[in-house]
Amino acid sequence: MFVHLIRRIVSTRVLGAISVMVWGLLPSPSFAQTDAEAILRAARVNPLGSQIALDAQLRNGRNKTPFQIVVDGKVSYEFENPSQALILDLGDDESRLTERIGSKNAPVRPARYDERVRGTDISFEDLALKFLYWKHPKITGEETIRSRRSWKFEIQAPRGDSQYGVARLWIDQEGGALMRVEGYDPQGRLIRRFEVVDVQRIDGQWMLKSMRIETVNPETKKVISRTYLDVLGKAEA
Repeated sequence: MFVHLIRRIVSTRVLGAISVMVWGLLPSPSFAQTDAEAILRAARVNPLGSQIALDAQLRNGRNKTPFQIVVDGKVSYEFENPSQALILDLGDDESRLTERIGSKNAPVRPARYDERVRGTDISFEDLALKFLYWKHPKITGEETIRSRRSWKFEIQAPRGDSQYGVARLWIDQEGGALMRVEGYDPQGRLIRRFEVVDVQRIDGQWMLKSMRIETVNPETKKVISRTYLDVLGKAEA
């Protein structure tokens, strides 16, 4: 549930094309099953546009972890100390997350999905974006998120394949951006929330500036830890 909240690393022209492709073909008042599936199919189109490299950081309390986001057909999250790259490939039918350490590449298996990235509130499953491929999505209504009118989705996780039982997501009706994602455990209790906090313009493209990721205690419903992802700017060549 990570890269698609950075998915505004695309030009407004591409945003318009996605909007026309989906909303120009679908009657907006309809909550039909086929509508939900079409919107998610559009969301799975490579969201990061042309080649770009960005400096970014993860903030968790006083800890700051710098890394780079590199887009070149696939999306790579590249860390140092120790060196590690997490590479996301969004296919037509599934997403694939690969970890590269040194010269060795290995797929991230479901057994590691609940493992945290660099001790933050982001898990490997969140990076893998499996929820965008879950079957039978439903549109349950509309809400305004940070002044953007958004469709509200609910999707059941495949049994036994996820730390989550249900994902709820809010997708901007105009541009197709994910504005908020919530992950619930198999008992229906909120355990993680992602939300766009701010956006910025770099090289004429709208993209993420800051995103908040929260882990919630399912018993008390209180936030127990919080991580921010900040995009600092274009990486130097």
